[in-house]
Amino acid sequence: MSKIHLKNKAVTIIALFVLLFICFVLCLSLGSVRISPKEIFKAIIYGGDRFASDSLPLKTVIIVRSIRLPRVVGGLLAGVGLSVAGVLLQGVMNNVLAGPNTIGVGSGAGFCVMLSMLMLPGVTWAIPVFAFAGALIATLLIFALAYFSNTSRVTIILAGITVSSFLSAGINLIKTLNTDIIININSFLMGNLSGVTFGSVWLPGIGITVGLMLAILFSKHLNMLGLGEGVATSLGMRVSAVRFILLVIASVLAGCVVSYAGLLSFAGLIVPHICRRFFGNDARFLIPCSALLGGSFVIMCDLLSRILFSPYELPTGIIMSFIGGPFFIYLLIRKKGGRRIHA
Repeated sequence: MSKIHLKNKAVTIIALFVLLFICFVLCLSLGSVRISPKEIFKAIIYGGDRFASDSLPLKTVIIVRSIRLPRVVGGLLAGVGLSVAGVLLQGVMNNVLAGPNTIGVGSGAGFCVMLSMLMLPGVTWAIPVFAFAGALIATLLIFALAYFSNTSRVTIILAGITVSSFLSAGINLIKTLNTDIIININSFLMGNLSGVTFGSVWLPGIGITVGLMLAILFSKHLNMLGLGEGVATSLGMRVSAVRFILLVIASVLAGCVVSYAGLLSFAGLIVPHICRRFFGNDARFLIPCSALLGGSFVIMCDLLSRILFSPYELPTGIIMSFIGGPFFIYLLIRKKGGRRIHA
């Protein structure tokens, strides 16, 4: 499929913004209680104190401002973080099958979150701190393993699989030794946006915003990596240093999401691939498109998790896995156009 020309890029960005806005309003409106867009607007803009004479129930204000709005904002940020992290990882490894879980970022963050629950039970501020630390440590470990042997794409992927398996074993070990945290951790391991509050989202939200800006800043370097290591080196780029920086940015983005939403999967795989197919490989355009589409994808998956089996609610990660699993199989079968990697 041909790339979108420069004159159409603004239209594409606007269309993705409109799609995100529609999904945002739908997710605030639909649920066990249906709320009209007009009521949503009033509840968000004015709050609850001015509605005694405006016939807007206090219950509606609470649902919008305290339950649905934080959850939808959290889902939007999760989609942005995972999708942009996926773009960076796929660009660094030149492999459409790469994603935040491929290099063990999710497992690293998850393992350290488990440690925080074990060592500091009830200390809520420790969870995002441990998640950030786990994601970064996993990335540094993987990069060190790849650097001291070979910085090829295959080496990084193999190192990620190895570290991820080791950390997953650590997660299962903690679950086995301390059964008191199983109830909380099961929801975390599946990935869930239920119970997300602005208090749990604001700090990761800052990290995701900074990570997105850094990703856009390094988009030209990502394009140079796509030309091949030899070409990038001849253009004066320090390939190992840039690859390391991009991996750290991806780990920060994914770690921020894990800290409050758990181990959501497949968004970092599906969204970048779709955007690349429709919008081309230019990272300067691919990154913002993936951020916008990723936000829409995650919040719509969360909406489905709330309404499909209402009044029962599924973890968001289950819906994403049902969608992402077949898509992953599709990518494995239909990898004709991708480049074969020779180790």
